[in-house]
Amino acid sequence: MKLEYSESMAHLEQMLAEKGYRAICGVDEVGRGPLAGPVVAAAVIMPPEIEIVGLTDSKKLSAHRREEIFEEIVELGLICAVGVIDHETIDRINILRASLMAMRKAVMELKQAPDIILVDGNYPIPNIEQPQFAVVGGDRQCQSISAASIVAKITRDRIMDKYQAMFPSFSFSKHKGYPTPEHMDELRVYGPTDIHRKSFKPVAELINNYALF
Repeated sequence: MKLEYSESMAHLEQMLAEKGYRAICGVDEVGRGPLAGPVVAAAVIMPPEIEIVGLTDSKKLSAHRREEIFEEIVELGLICAVGVIDHETIDRINILRASLMAMRKAVMELKQAPDIILVDGNYPIPNIEQPQFAVVGGDRQCQSISAASIVAKITRDRIMDKYQAMFPSFSFSKHKGYPTPEHMDELRVYGPTDIHRKSFKPVAELINNYALF
C-alpha cells in the first residue's frame, strides 16, 4: 500500500505500535542519481520506545551530524542491515529495479524479522512476506525511515571514499559520484572509470563520443 504524506503521519509509527507492531522496520535507499558507484539501501528496526533527537532525512543534515546520529544508532544497538547493488547490475537491470533489489537485500539481511516495513517513496519492496507501506516523504517524518536513510548515506559515502583512493583523478570523496559541475569536468577530461554507470545518459554520450575518434 502507498501512503501520501500528511501531518497525521508524523505519528504513524506510534499508531502502529498501539496496534501491536513492535519490530517496525524503516527502509530507504541512497544513490539513484549518481553517475558512478553503487546504490545502497538500509533497513533499521526502531523500537517504539526509542527516540533519537534531531533524526530526519539524511539530506537535511550536515555530514558531521549524520556521523553523530549514525554512531548513536550503533551505540543503541538497533538492528540494521544494508544492501549494496553495484554499477554493473544497475546498468543491466536499470536503477529503479536495482534500488528495490538493494532494499530487499537489506531487509533479508536483518538478524530479526520485522513485523511491518515502512519504505520511503512510491514503491513497495517486491517479494517481501511482511506487511509494508510505501510512504511518500517518509524519510522526513518516520523515525525508522530517517534512521535507514542515514545508515544508507553513511555506508555509501564510505564506499565512495574508498573509490577516491582507487581513482585519484576523480573527486569521489567530495561529489560522491553525483553529476556536479566538477564531476562533469572530470568526466570530460579523463573519461569514464570502471565504476561509472555506462547506461546513464551523460556517461553513455561520452562513451559514444570517444568511439567516434
